[in-house]
Amino acid sequence: MQVTTRSSASDKRIALFVATLSSFLAPFMISAVNIAIPVIGGRFAVSAVVLSWFATAYLLAATMFLVPFGRLADIHGRKRIFIYGMCIYVTSSLIAAVANSAAMFIIARIVEGTGAAMIMGTGVAILTSVFPPQERGRALGINVAAVYLGLSLGPFIGGFLTDFLTWRSVFMVNVPLGLSALALVFWKLKGEWAGARGEKFDLTGSVIYSVMLVALVYGLTQVPEMHVVGAALLAAGAAGLIAFIWWEGRAEHPVLNISLFRNNAVFAFSNLAALINYSATFAVTFLLSLYLQYTKGYSPFMAGLLLVPQPVVMTALSPFAGRLSDRIEPIVVASVGMAVTTMGLFFFIFLGEGTSLVLIIANLIILGVGFSLFSSPNTNAVMSSVEKRYYGVAAGTLGTMRTIGQSFSMGIVMLLFAVYIGGTRITPDTHQLFLTSARVAFIIFTCLCFLGIFASLARGKMRGEQ
Repeated sequence: MQVTTRSSASDKRIALFVATLSSFLAPFMISAVNIAIPVIGGRFAVSAVVLSWFATAYLLAATMFLVPFGRLADIHGRKRIFIYGMCIYVTSSLIAAVANSAAMFIIARIVEGTGAAMIMGTGVAILTSVFPPQERGRALGINVAAVYLGLSLGPFIGGFLTDFLTWRSVFMVNVPLGLSALALVFWKLKGEWAGARGEKFDLTGSVIYSVMLVALVYGLTQVPEMHVVGAALLAAGAAGLIAFIWWEGRAEHPVLNISLFRNNAVFAFSNLAALINYSATFAVTFLLSLYLQYTKGYSPFMAGLLLVPQPVVMTALSPFAGRLSDRIEPIVVASVGMAVTTMGLFFFIFLGEGTSLVLIIANLIILGVGFSLFSSPNTNAVMSSVEKRYYGVAAGTLGTMRTIGQSFSMGIVMLLFAVYIGGTRITPDTHQLFLTSARVAFIIFTCLCFLGIFASLARGKMRGEQ
């Protein structure tokens, strides 16, 4: 059945709890794995570029499938897709935990990313279905806070488990958490949400979309070492983007309604701002994890502990930022957040061997403030700018902007590693090359985030439209 915005208080609480728990899992795993990656790389004896794929494989899979699964959820039911996704996520986490080769581990991460796409493409859509517009910012703020709580606990718990048990235990943590979410959905979350029930699924558009993203992201990583192959993949990705836009304009029931971008400035520029923000910020934790362990010589547990301040600040401020966006223009709050984030990234350009830990922690707090002020209001702007029948697609699109941005952020790092470090492992002999690549990355990220301020401001006001 289709639930209306007049859902009971009990429905709202249960939906919020389940969506919040699921929103915790994916970022928890991302940040926990970032801390464990140097140890996993040592176990499988891989190069710096392959090391980057341990994170990128998950992100690329999630990016490929977020919009298609968001559309399937709108057609067949958001709760149903959520359940399937959680089952896949838990199973793939078990496979990653027992992987005995780098190839097996990367395959498990791809499957895990697919399950994460099904979860991320439905959780926010369910929340938006249940909560009316005047309560939506608060609910989404709590949901975003859960994301940051996962980011907060990931480095700490991931570092602890890697140091005192084994990196494999990091993936085992997903199992009881995922099973708990499944139990709550089966026993407590009643009803179903399918705003586009009866419409056809655009399989052709979905295939073009997925292949296009793979070509763009993988092509970016191949440019330094195989110029012809990398250029060909990037060209194929660009051609795929043109083909996708052309096909979606003709499809009766497109997987992604292009008119949402053409005719809805709030939707278009809010998604663009999210894309830029995640492109500029995601790899920060990855780079600092490597910096603290390789350059500063800290254990995974201590490195994780030092990275905790940023997501802790995000967790604390996100509900406040969400409530603030219910009262005043989201454009104002989000744009201020983007500006603060730009300032934090700029300071990291000067990262070196002798950089004080106090300065690093203070800067992480600045980034936490900026990102929390941006994310909740921006999510509220996206979800409040579309009709109910597009909630799944809107959530999937926003999630795709996040994962494309994360993949692009990692792609920039992989490209710089390939240029400056090459196909070798990060060792004391290559520390200066690593620091050079990290500083160049922060220059690029700062410039991106500065441009993001203007994308955030360009969306225009929402209040007059509601």
